[in-house]
Amino acid sequence: MTNDVSMRAALYDRYGPPEVLYVGEVPKPAAGPGQVLVRVTASSVNGGELSGRAGRVRVVTGFGGFPHRIGIDFAGEVAAVGPDVPDFAPGDRVWGLLPRAFGAAAEFVVVPARQLAAAPAGLDLAEAAALPAVGTTVITALRDKAKLRAGERLLVRGAAGGVGHVAVQLGRAYGAHVTALAGARNLEFVRELGAHEAFDYATVKAAELSRFDVVIDTVGTDLPAYRRLLTRTGRMVTVSFDIDHIVVSLGYVLASTVHGRRRVRFFRGDPHRELLEELTRLTESGSLRPVVDRAFPLAGIADAHRALEDGGVRGKIVVTVRTGRPAE
Repeated sequence: MTNDVSMRAALYDRYGPPEVLYVGEVPKPAAGPGQVLVRVTASSVNGGELSGRAGRVRVVTGFGGFPHRIGIDFAGEVAAVGPDVPDFAPGDRVWGLLPRAFGAAAEFVVVPARQLAAAPAGLDLAEAAALPAVGTTVITALRDKAKLRAGERLLVRGAAGGVGHVAVQLGRAYGAHVTALAGARNLEFVRELGAHEAFDYATVKAAELSRFDVVIDTVGTDLPAYRRLLTRTGRMVTVSFDIDHIVVSLGYVLASTVHGRRRVRFFRGDPHRELLEELTRLTESGSLRPVVDRAFPLAGIADAHRALEDGGVRGKIVVTVRTGRPAE
């Protein structure tokens, strides 16, 4: 049982399959200057966490220092604020991401105030938790990196997944003609999200598709084939690497930058408040809605990871930490 100085959090003591995950007790954090303590309602499972937990990117996650934490984004209520935080108060509904760290799958998180925003009005916080990481990623990819313009042709690879289902919706909201690549059972789903055209990635080869002004890739494999679909001034943004051939995949992205035009862009997210506030605006306006494939309790964190690894997920997997309790 937790107390005033400890809390429950998802942990793992070694790299490995989902079964290495468990719920244990860790010290409860406190808000310092410029920080906010958030009581977490829910977090989501993101693709990069699977590779991190499995030990496939140890150059990033480290070779020791266990137990490690898990979880990037969250939605919840402000529990306390530190000094010099004038714009949040206990009880405020908020969402955000941890700054270049894991640990959102827990009862509490401490976050710099600049990396929080008000959660969308009228949206259940457990649903809201599906959007911060993927939403800010897609806004950055489409608006800032690709500079997508109304009337342009956009291709989204992996259109039914966590990042992809948001890219379809925001591509449509930005006025693009959206083509989606997804599994056969998800074609109607991505059309309902706003895709003008949808093709089964298993039966339609890249060379059979038309030209595109922007390609958003969430898969990470076969990048050259999809880069060849770009128009003369086309832009390609990938948010994933081929994890089985990461050196080759990364090398291709880096090599493409020497060509200027039609280069492949990759970026590391910077989830600051402006991005989160834009995400709130887009959600409240109806341009974007979260899609929760399944929700698991914190105690089911291993099952949540397993579900994402098994594939076929529509939207996001969410991990609920609490339901219906007011912030204290």
